[in-house]
Amino acid sequence: MEEGQEFALTQMRKSVEKLGSSAEMYGDPTLVRFLIARSMDPDKAAKMFVQCQKWRAKMVPSGFISESEVPDELEGRKVFLQGLCKDKYPLLIIQGRKHFPPKDQNQFKKFVVHLLDKTIASAIKERERGNEKLIGILDLQHITYKNIDARGLITGFQFLQAYYPERLAKCYLVHMPQFFVAVWRLVSRFLEKATLEKIVIVSSEEERREFVREIGEEILPEEYGGRAKLVPLQDAPLQNAPANCNSL
Repeated sequence: MEEGQEFALTQMRKSVEKLGSSAEMYGDPTLVRFLIARSMDPDKAAKMFVQCQKWRAKMVPSGFISESEVPDELEGRKVFLQGLCKDKYPLLIIQGRKHFPPKDQNQFKKFVVHLLDKTIASAIKERERGNEKLIGILDLQHITYKNIDARGLITGFQFLQAYYPERLAKCYLVHMPQFFVAVWRLVSRFLEKATLEKIVIVSSEEERREFVREIGEEILPEEYGGRAKLVPLQDAPLQNAPANCNSL
C-alpha cells in the first residue's frame, strides 16, 4: 500500500469516529473504495461511508433482502446472474423488455439492493475482501414505450453511486433503439462523471466484438454472442458466500 493511501485510510477512520460511527469491522479494501469515490479526501469519504451505514441500517435492517420481500420483481425473470467473466467479475444482465414501471416503488428499491448484494456476494471467495466489482449488461432489445422507466434507471445508478461506490467495473448498453436515446440523455443528467465513464453503448460490429472479447464467450449467453445459457437471478447459486454478506 502506498504511503499516501495509508495516511488517507488512517485519517478516514478517525473522521468516521468523529461522526459518531466506526469502521472497525471493515477492511482497508472497503474503505479505499469510498476514498476513490471521493477523490481520496478522507473527510468526504468518511461522510459517505457513514451515510451508507445509516442507509443500510434503515433499508436492510436484517442484513439482506430475501426473495420473499421482492416477489413481484422476481416474477418477471428479467435479471440474470451469469457467474464470473474473464476479469473475475460477476456478470449481471437485465432485459429491459421484461421490465415495467413498478407500482410498488419500495419493493423495487429493495429489489435493486437484493440483486446488487447477491451479485457482489457471488464474487466473494471464502471471505469478504471488500473490493469486489461487477459488470452489467442492460439489454434494450425489443423494448417498447411500456417498458420505459427512467425513474427506475436513475434509482439503480444512484444506488450504485451512493451506496455501492466503486462496485461497478463496467456497464454495457446493447440493442439500444433510437427512441431510447432521449431517455438515456435524461438519465445521464443524474449520473456522476465517474459512472458515465464506465458505461459503454454497444452499437457497431467492432464494439460488439470487443464486448464479447472483454467478457468472454464462456460466460456470455448465446443471445449476446457467447456460449452460455441465461441463468435467472433466483436460480443462480451462491457457492462462495452467503447472500447476507456485508455489502458496504
